Amino acid sequence: MGLFDKIFAKKETKGKKTGTENSSACEPLTVYAPLSGKAMPLGDIPDPVFSQGILGPGCGIEPSEGAVYAPFHGEISFVADTKHAVGISSPDGMELMIHVGLDTVDMGGKGFDVKVKQGQKVHKGELLLTFSFDDIRAAGHPSTTAVLLTNGSDYAEVKLEVTGNVETGAVLLRAAK
Repeated sequence: MGLFDKIFAKKETKGKKTGTENSSACEPLTVYAPLSGKAMPLGDIPDPVFSQGILGPGCGIEPSEGAVYAPFHGEISFVADTKHAVGISSPDGMELMIHVGLDTVDMGGKGFDVKVKQGQKVHKGELLLTFSFDDIRAAGHPSTTAVLLTNGSDYAEVKLEVTGNVETGAVLLRAAK
């Protein structure tokens, strides 16, 4: 790729996030950020079920946009009837839940649009669901999103690789057996 190709490629994609950046690269036992925002340790999530690790180790993300992307190649293991949470399993055995907002189950699906179904194969960076900040706020709920390894007891360690600002597709968590 020449200099002009690089310049024009950047101009064409600047500000247009697809969620599929680096979609082919997946390291084993690695969870990539499913959404952009501010990553925080599990203990900082303002909900005891998540912050105490009852559902598994992981982290929280205070989202900066209303879209959730596949954090690795895998298969959709569940979609909540209320559309606020999805599960995805990786080929190397990780079982991840992405839960958008706190107490958003009460919303009955309002403000959520799921783009996948249970059993569907997905690739890292593929759009899983979208959500409305306005609807979450109107319902009186925080938009903090929990990213949890629900089979975390299968691993010796689950490490948060970044806190603070994180972009979709960046390395977020690493697990070790």
